[in-house]
Formats: sequence, structure tokens, C-alpha cells
Amino acid sequence: MADRVTVIGWDGSPLTAAARAALGAATLVAGAAHHLELPEVPAGAERIRLGSVALAARRVAGHRGTAVVLADGDPGFFGVVRTLRAPEFGLEVEVVPAVSSVAAAFARAGMPWDDAHVVVAHPRTLRRAVNVCRAHTKVAVLTSPGAGPAELGLLMEGVHRTFVICEELGTAREQVSVVTSDRAADHTWRDPNVVIVAGGQATTASGGWIAGRDPAAGPRGWTLPADAYGGGLGEGEREPLRVSQLARLGPRLGDLVWDIGCGSGAFAVEAARAGAAVIAVDSDPRACAHTDSTARRHGVQLQVVHGTAPQVLEDLPEPDVVRVGGGGAAVVLAVADRRPQRIVTHAATRDAAERIGRELTEHGYRVECALLQSVELDTKAWTETERSVAFLLSGVLPTRTT
Repeated sequence: MADRVTVIGWDGSPLTAAARAALGAATLVAGAAHHLELPEVPAGAERIRLGSVALAARRVAGHRGTAVVLADGDPGFFGVVRTLRAPEFGLEVEVVPAVSSVAAAFARAGMPWDDAHVVVAHPRTLRRAVNVCRAHTKVAVLTSPGAGPAELGLLMEGVHRTFVICEELGTAREQVSVVTSDRAADHTWRDPNVVIVAGGQATTASGGWIAGRDPAAGPRGWTLPADAYGGGLGEGEREPLRVSQLARLGPRLGDLVWDIGCGSGAFAVEAARAGAAVIAVDSDPRACAHTDSTARRHGVQLQVVHGTAPQVLEDLPEPDVVRVGGGGAAVVLAVADRRPQRIVTHAATRDAAERIGRELTEHGYRVECALLQSVELDTKAWTETERSVAFLLSGVLPTRTT
């Protein structure tokens, strides 16, 4: 095992005295090509060009001498330190940090970033990164080949955002560009780059107490009372049913939720309050306008699509979880064909519930059904004011991670 392993972050500025001393004593240096060209790298040191960090870590672990690993930005922030410290390599490291590429990007843009989300986009995580950008007003995206600014822009169709694209930060080729999300695919961008995705309705102009989205920014509770939505909620939007639907779907950060037959927007807003990206669909333009107004009033980001399901669903991006508030079995089946992890809907009669349940089962979903009855009481006279009954159905794909 290496006698000593030092991880040095590099942000383009001159190396610190501690970094120069560690490099001067190194018998093995690992890093990207531009790191290995630094004049401080000893001429006689073994050099490893970083491709797979795991392979480099194995080489470092087997080295007899003093090793240095060079990395861009802060190596402890989505960087190599996590891999080097993994149990299979047994490495204890000393870290000489630098300014992270995210901090540098926001500095170039002249923006605060304590209220930003930070996501990593690889081809396998790109869709989830896009969902975070859909749902939140300020996101920094650490990109990778195949999951860069162009791909982000293409997948954000229908949602307007501003991209601040920072290429090759800290180098002589550094460039900062500002484009709208719909124009990002018109350019070829150099790696590595960081994309600041900003826009939508900001919820606060003042600093908070926690980085990212403040979980206490809105009122408590999974759901809000009917008067928060202006009253007039449909049969399928009342609070007991909404609570059960949210519990069955469990929308979360990185998810894309479809709310089909969004009505007043009550469910869509509450899914967005949970941090998910939401597309709210309704055939009634008044419902679409009400949903958009409700979202603005509660300070959440969502996309409203006017159209009739199932036809309008064909061009929408792939969902993770779906609430079907209207359209019946035909819409549920069209949704099931898109294979979301979870589907929730309700039916007014047992026959309708059985039909939907059978169809979901045939599509490979594990189906649960409950008869929900709620009675609202006037607590002054303790008399019944309203009663509702509905069959709540949910389908879960057992073969997918939920």
C-alpha cells in the first residue's frame, strides 16, 4: 500500500505550498492529461492518466511510495475522494481542496448558490437531473459526455429556463455562455462543463438556513385544506383521497409525476411541494388555467398541458409515477403502456374498480384496492356535513426499484 496518498484539488489557480510540497515528494501521480502536464509534477514520478477512478485507486493502493491524485475543483464534492476511501482499496487520504467547479460557476455568473440544488448528470441519471431542473428554480448540473447542455435542453422541451454554461473552468480556454434552454442543442459544448439552470418562479429573495430547497418554505402537511385551492374541489380531489394517493405514489425529488385530469391542481401542487417535477394535464382550459394560477400562488414549478388523454400523453416525457384523476380505464391502460413505477386512480363503483384492477394486473402491475369513506363533521353541532365514497386503486411494478 502507498506510504502516503494526497488528493490535490486544482481550480486553475497556482498550487498552494502544501500542494507543491506533496507533489515534490510524489513517486506516483495520477490525474487527467492537463494535470500531468503541470510543471510541479516530478519528472521521475510514475504517471497514471485518470480514466476509471477505480482502476487508478487499485494502482495507487498497490504502489510502494508516496502517491498524489490530482482532480479538478474540490475532490471531496462529487469527486475522487469517495472512491479512494472505499473499503475495497483501504486508502487513507489527505486532501488539499480547491474551489469546487460549482462554486466557480456561480461566481462567474455572479449568483448566490446556497439556494441551489446540485445534481450529477450521466447518461444513466440524465432524466432524473432534468426532472430536478423542471421542478426547481436554480440547479447546478455537473455534466458528462452524452449528458451535457444539449441533452439537457432537448429533454426540457416545454419548460423555459436560462442556461449559464461554464466550459473548461480554470483553464485558458474557459468560456461562459448564457442561452435559453431551447437553444442549448444548437451548439457544441466543450467538456468539462457546468450548467446553471435558472428560471421559473422564485420563492424567496432572502437567504435561508439550509442549502437547497427549504423544506419549511410552505405550510405543514402532505395536503392543504380545500380553501387553499379556492374551494370547488372535484370528487376525486378531496383531502382524504389526495392524502391516500400521495402516500401510494410517494413523489420525490428527481421524479416526474403525471397528473391526468388535474382539475383544480390540488394533487399536482402537492406533488410539486414534495420536490417532484409535475406535468398536469386536463382537457378543460379552465382547469389548466386554475392549476397554473394555483401553482404560482403556492410558489411551485409545474408544467400544464391542455389536451385530451390518452392522445395528449403520447408526446410527454416518461413518468415515474402517475395519478389518473379522470378518463377511466382507457387512460389507465394508456398510462400502463408507458410503464411508470406506480399508478394510482379511483373509481366510483366496484365494477369499474374491478375492470381497472384486472387490466393493471394483465400489464404486470401488483394491484391494491381500498374502499375509502370519509365523513366531514361540523364540530360545533357534531353533525354530518359531507360524505364521500371511492375505490382507491394503485398499481406497482414489482420488478422495478420503487
